[in-house]
Amino acid sequence: MKIVKLTESIAVSEQITPENVADIAAAGYQVLVNNRPDGEEACQPASADIAAAAQAAGLEYYYLPITAGNFPGPDFGRMRSLLDDTLRPVLAFCRSGTRCTNLWVASRDDKSMEQARAQARQLGYDLGMSTPRT
Repeated sequence: MKIVKLTESIAVSEQITPENVADIAAAGYQVLVNNRPDGEEACQPASADIAAAAQAAGLEYYYLPITAGNFPGPDFGRMRSLLDDTLRPVLAFCRSGTRCTNLWVASRDDKSMEQARAQARQLGYDLGMSTPRT
């Protein structure tokens, strides 16, 4: 599991497993967000299994799946609220962290979006989902 900090209170990760959840809680995260639809790959852990591990570790867990086809998804307002809450550190995950990073960039206001884009690009993320199409 590779965790990448976007801000002091927001980080993203590639796919996690239920076994990773205790370490996530020990690292100080309080909110765990799954942006990956169940069944995207045959070997991926089910959301319910990760949710059970999150509950056991005392983490809030949110299943807010998105794809490139429905970005930013029907739960974008809820995702934005979680990302804007600086009092509860958030770890969001998907297959590679890219969708989560795109959601973070898209959720920033006009004033901070360019800085978020630059930071995400520097970290190596493809921002194709959050880049406006003309």
